[in-house]
Order: sequence, then C-alpha cells, then structure tokens
Amino acid sequence: MPNGFARLRRFGTLILLTALLVACATSPTGRRQLMLVSEQEAINASKQAYVQMLAPLAKEGRIDSDPTLTRRVRRITDRLIVQAERMRPETRNWEWSVKVIDDPQTVNAWCMAGGRMAIYTGLIQQLKPTDDELAQVMGHEIAHALANHTAEKMSVALATMVGITAVGVAAGEEHRGAALAGAALAAKLAVELPNSRTTEAEADRIGIELAARAGYDPRAAVTLWEKMSRLGGGRVPEFLSTHPAPENRIETLRALVPKMIPLYEAARQTDGQRR
Repeated sequence: MPNGFARLRRFGTLILLTALLVACATSPTGRRQLMLVSEQEAINASKQAYVQMLAPLAKEGRIDSDPTLTRRVRRITDRLIVQAERMRPETRNWEWSVKVIDDPQTVNAWCMAGGRMAIYTGLIQQLKPTDDELAQVMGHEIAHALANHTAEKMSVALATMVGITAVGVAAGEEHRGAALAGAALAAKLAVELPNSRTTEAEADRIGIELAARAGYDPRAAVTLWEKMSRLGGGRVPEFLSTHPAPENRIETLRALVPKMIPLYEAARQTDGQRR
C-alpha cells in the first residue's frame, strides 16, 4: 500500500508539472503567466464569488447605502471603463459593475475577473481622496482585471490542488474533480491574497494610463500612495496587505507621470471641446 500511494503521488506530481509547463499565457506587458484557469473560467467563478461576498452585506444594508458617494464612484469608474474597453475591446462583453461597501474600518478596493468591482467606505473616509486620486485607485484595480491577474492568482491557488485531483482520479472515482470544485472560493482568495510585486507594477502602469486617458491627473498616483504610506500608523491598512508597496513604488509612479501628462492633457482638451 505505501508503495502504491507513493506511485500515485508521483503520478499526481507528474500531472501537475506537465500542467505547469503547458499552461502559460502572456500579460499585456509581455510577461509570461501561469494559467491553469482560463480567463472565462475566472470570470464565471468571479461572478459566483461576487454574489456570495456581497449578498450578506446587502441584507445588512451595507451596499451603496450613500447615494451621493455611489454616484461619485460610478461616475469615475464609468470613465475608466470606457478606456478599459478601448484598450481591450473584448471587455465590452463584460458585466461591469461597482459597489460601495459601507465599512469605515476597511481601507480597500478590488476588481475581479470580468469587471466586478467594490470599494470600501473606509478608503474614502480615511484617505479623503480627490477624484483624481480615486480614479487612480479604481484604475489600478481595473488594470488587474485587464491583465488577467485574477485567473493568474486562481491558477496559483489551484496549482497544488491539481496534483491532489490527479491522485484522486488514479485512486478512485469518488475523488475525481474534487480540487476544482472550489472555483468560486479560489476567485475569492484571488481578491484576498497579496499581489506580487510584478503584478502590482503591471497594474500601476496600466492603471495610471487608464486614468490619464480618462482625463484624471496622473500626478494623483503619487499623492495617493503618499497618503497611503502615511495611513494607519502602526496598523497596516488592508489595501496594503493585498497590494504590497515596495519602497520605490512612489518613485516609479513619479517617473511615469511625464509620459502620462500628454494623454491627460489630450483627454482634458477633448472634454473641453465636448462642453
């Protein structure tokens, strides 16, 4: 029996390694990504996870409870979505949505695969962001979805489970597919788990461009993260727990600003002509 179990474990490991070798994709910046989960699978799982996460909050009356704030957030995200769809035209088929969660203690925002977003009142109340700074927050989160980071993080979360599933298939029918049954849970974990510095750099780069093209001042990316770095004292805000900020992040964003200013000015000129 021990020898048989060892063989099954080796078989599962072989299946996992094979999957890791073939399941690759390329991000918008040209980076190779591990993809055990397709973008559509991530979108489907995120839709389920979104409902599961928000349903209990809706029952408590904590979703979009401030109409004025909700309108402000939607006005900003609507402009960002226009630019996101221009950047990736296929996202016009996404079910874009944004919800404001009434939680003054939580400084956080996120965007799942397929454009399902949320922002917590704690971020707005504690940071007191300008519209330009709020656009940087939501542009950054939308960028994670555009770069398929949800599917990438789901793939990481599921990677070890693939090996478990392979062993289960070899060991018996009752274990078949057990690891992939928690796709919605993996989508939820993809929101909660920390992003890597690589994916954060991608989201920073894409997000500041989305905001600039939408007519929001790219210099606000710098002031936003300066505010974020000062927030919380000895307590790390949740936003920073899921969005690791290396020491050079502000300087990297500052270096991007001159490249984004022409996009911002062009967008502002276009807005002026429309008026």
